[in-house]
Amino acid sequence: QEQGLDLEPPVRMEEEKEVMEEIEVEERVVEIEHPLPCLSESDTQAQEQGLDLEPPVRMEEEMEVMEEREVEERVVEIEHPLPCLSESDTQGIIKGRDLFGYVGIEAVLDQMRRKTMKAGFEFNIMVVGQSGLGKSTLVNTLFKSKVSRKSCTPNYEEKISKTVHLQSVSHVIEEKGVKMKLTVIDTPGFGDQINNENCWEPIVKYVNEQYEKYLKEELHVNRKRRIPDTRIHCCVYFLPATGHWLRPIDVEFMRRLGKIVSIVPVIAKADTLTLEERLEFKQRIRQDLQANGIRVYPQKEYDEDAEDRILNDKIRENIPFAVVGTDKEHQVNGNKVLGRKTKWGIIEVENVAHCEFAHLRDLLIRSHLQDLKDVTHNIHYEAYRVKRLNESNANGLALSPLTLENGTLEKSDAESHL
Repeated sequence: QEQGLDLEPPVRMEEEKEVMEEIEVEERVVEIEHPLPCLSESDTQAQEQGLDLEPPVRMEEEMEVMEEREVEERVVEIEHPLPCLSESDTQGIIKGRDLFGYVGIEAVLDQMRRKTMKAGFEFNIMVVGQSGLGKSTLVNTLFKSKVSRKSCTPNYEEKISKTVHLQSVSHVIEEKGVKMKLTVIDTPGFGDQINNENCWEPIVKYVNEQYEKYLKEELHVNRKRRIPDTRIHCCVYFLPATGHWLRPIDVEFMRRLGKIVSIVPVIAKADTLTLEERLEFKQRIRQDLQANGIRVYPQKEYDEDAEDRILNDKIRENIPFAVVGTDKEHQVNGNKVLGRKTKWGIIEVENVAHCEFAHLRDLLIRSHLQDLKDVTHNIHYEAYRVKRLNESNANGLALSPLTLENGTLEKSDAESHL
C-alpha cells in the first residue's frame, strides 16, 4: 500500500469459514458412524466409497408402509381363541367391532331363555340328618312354601323308623314364568338307632340307582329327547349343634357320600349356640373335614376361573352354615319377617346378623343352582358312567346289574342287560 500497488484485500476469517462450508457441501461424502441394523456390510462399504445408494427408509415411514400392507392384506387375529376351536378354525372369526352392522347373535340368549321357561328344569335335593333337627322346616323355608313330605301329607304322624327309608316328594314351583320341578328326598331313620352301623348304605344305593336309571336311558337305541333327571343334585347334611367335634357317623357318612354327590353341611338349630360357641364349633368342623379328607361343595378343583375362585373362597369360609328354619311370619318394625319368637325377642331367619340362612339360600338357589347340576352331570355322573362301562367291557358286551358296596346285587329286569 505504501508503494501504491493495487493488492487484493486479505480474506477475513468469517469469509474463510463460509468458503470452507461451501466446499464441504459440494464435495459431501456421507459418513455413517452407526450404520442401520437393516443394512448389510456390503451396503455400508458402498456408502463409504461414495456410491449412489437409495436413502435409508426412516422408522416412521416403515410403520406407515406396514400399516398400509396390513390394511390391504387384513387377517383378523384373536387374542383369546376359543378352547373348542383349532388354529385353522380361529382364523375366520370376526369380532363385534369388525361387523358392518347388527347381526343379532345375542338373540340366542333370549331363545334359550324362552325354551327353558317353556320346558322348565329339575332340581333334586336330599336332606339327611337325625329326627328333630328341622330338616322339613328348613326346606319349607328355602322355597317359602310347604314342599316337605311332612307338610304336604295329611294326617301325618312322625314316628321313629327302625330302618332308613328314603321318601321323595315332587312339586312344580313357578315364579315369574319360570317353572321348576322340585323333588325333596327325606331320609327318616338316619342316625336314630342305638346301632347305626351301615346306616348310610340305603342312601348310597339310592344315589347310585338314580345314576343307573339315567345311564340306561342314555344307552337306549331310541332314547327320549329329554331324559327325566332324578339324580341327586345336592345333599344337605344336618349337624346337631353340640359345640363339640364331628361324630364318627358324621365323618363316615360325608366321607362316603362326598365321592358321589355334592354335600353341603349345615349346623341345625344354630340359635341354641352363642356367637362365640358357633364360631368355635365351625372352626372345629372345618379342621375335622380337612383331617379326614372329606370333600364338600364347592370343591377347589372345580373352580373354573379367578372370579369363581374368589366367590367360592368366601363360601368356603362360611361352611358349615349355621342356620335357623321357620315357616311362620312375625311383625318386626311394621314389616313381616320369617322368624322364631322367643321370650327375649324374635330370631329373624333372613337376617345375616342372626344366622347364615341367607348364605345357604344364595348358594343353593340364587348363585350355584346351575353349577350344582353341572357338577352332578359332568363330575359325579361321569365318574359313575365310566366305572360302569369299564365293568361292562370287562364282563362282556352287556351291562351287568348294579353292584353295591357290600357285594349284593340289585334286583333288575331284563332291560339292565343292554
